[in-house]
Amino acid sequence: MQVSVENVGKLERKLTVKFPAERFESQVSARIAEMGRTVRLKGFRPGKVPTTVIQQRFGAQVRGEVLSDLIGSTLREAVNQENLRPVANPSVDTTGQPENGEITYTATFEIMPEFPDVDVAALEIKRPVAEVTDADIEKMIETLRAQRRSFDDVARASAEGDFVMFEYSAVAGDYRFPAEGLERAGSVIGSGTLFKALDEALTGRSAGDEFETDVDFPADFRNESLAGKTAKVAFKIVKVQEPRLPTVDAEFAKLFGIVDGDLEQFRKEVRNNLERELKATLMARLKSQVAEKLADANDGLDVPKIMVQSEAHNLAAGSVPRGQQPPPQLVEAATPMARKRVIAGLLMSEIARKQELKLDRTRLAEQLAAIASTYEEPEKVIELYNSDPQLMSGLQNRVMEDQVAVWVADNAKTTDENLSFDEVMRPVSA
Repeated sequence: MQVSVENVGKLERKLTVKFPAERFESQVSARIAEMGRTVRLKGFRPGKVPTTVIQQRFGAQVRGEVLSDLIGSTLREAVNQENLRPVANPSVDTTGQPENGEITYTATFEIMPEFPDVDVAALEIKRPVAEVTDADIEKMIETLRAQRRSFDDVARASAEGDFVMFEYSAVAGDYRFPAEGLERAGSVIGSGTLFKALDEALTGRSAGDEFETDVDFPADFRNESLAGKTAKVAFKIVKVQEPRLPTVDAEFAKLFGIVDGDLEQFRKEVRNNLERELKATLMARLKSQVAEKLADANDGLDVPKIMVQSEAHNLAAGSVPRGQQPPPQLVEAATPMARKRVIAGLLMSEIARKQELKLDRTRLAEQLAAIASTYEEPEKVIELYNSDPQLMSGLQNRVMEDQVAVWVADNAKTTDENLSFDEVMRPVSA
C-alpha cells in the first residue's frame, strides 16, 4: 500500500492511497465463492449454484461491497501510519478501476489542530458559591402553594393577584376584534400573562362592571392588527376571584409524594431538590465561565470548519420550530459564537488528555441519580442510560467537562464569589 499526504489548507488534508488490484480481486473471488456455498436460487440445489451465475446476479454488488470494505480498512491504516487525527468522515473519491495493477482513491478531510500549551494559571476565574438556606426553603414552599392555589368569587373590586374573567372588544381605526360580539378571556392580575396596560385597566373593577378605555397595545402583541396601536377597548367584567392558598399540612405534603404526610420529611425533600438544582447550576455557571475564558485566551486557534459549521447549524436550529431547517443567514449569524464554542470544547478535551484526567465514576453515578430523581420511576431512567451507549456517552462527556472545569478553576487565579440562592438561580441581566 502506497500513501501520500497533501496539505490543501491549514487543517485540510488530501490523502492518496494505492493498493494492489490483486488484493481486491482475490477478496471478490473469495466472497463469490462463499456465496456459492450459501446462496439459494430457484432452479439450483443449495451449494451447487455455478460461479458464473453468482457473478452475473451479484457480481456488481459484491465488487462494490469489497471495494468499500477495502477503502475503509486501508484508510484506517493510512491515517494511523501518517499520525493524522481526522475530525469527521472523509470525502472519498475513486473510479474503483485498476490502473497499472493498482486501485487508487483519495480521501479529503480536516484534522485536529496543533494545540498550544494552555496556560490556565493566567486565567482569572470567579467561582460562584452559594448554599440553600431555611428562607429559600420557605420561599419555595410558598411558590408551591401558589401553584396549587384555588380561587373564590368575591364581590369587591379587583386587586393584584386576583383572577378576572372578562369579555371585551377592541377597535383600532377601521379594525375591530372580534369582528362581531365580544371575546372572552381571563387572567391573574400582575402575573405577567397580560401586558401592563391591560392589567391596569382591569384593576379596581367588580363583577358586572362595563366600561370603555383607551389601551396601548405592545409592539409584539400577538394580533398584528392591534400590535403597537392605541385601541378603544370595551370591557364587561364577568367575575372577580381572589386566591386561596392551601394550608401546609399533611394533605399538602402528600401532593408531593410524601405518603405519610410528614412535614419534616417534606421540607427535607424540598431542601434536597433545591440543593440538587443549585449544585447543577453552580457547575453550569463555572463551566460556562471556564469555557469563555479559554476561548478568549486562544481566539486565534485554527479550528476545523466542519465543526464550526455543525455547531452554528445547531445553534441556529434552536431558534426555529422543531423539524424546520434554519435559514442560511441565521446560521451565518451564529457562526462567531459557534467558533468560540468549538475552541472551548477542543481545549477542554485537550486539557483532559494532557492532564490524564480519568472519568470520575462516583460523579457519574451522582449525575445519573440526579437526572433520574426528576422522574416518577428513577430506576427505569437509570436502566435506560445503562442500556443506551449514546445516552451514556453524552452523560460521560458532560461529567468529564465538569471535571475539566473544576481542574481549571483549581489551577487558575480563582476567587470565590459568594451569592444567594436567588442570585444563582435567577441572575439579573445587566
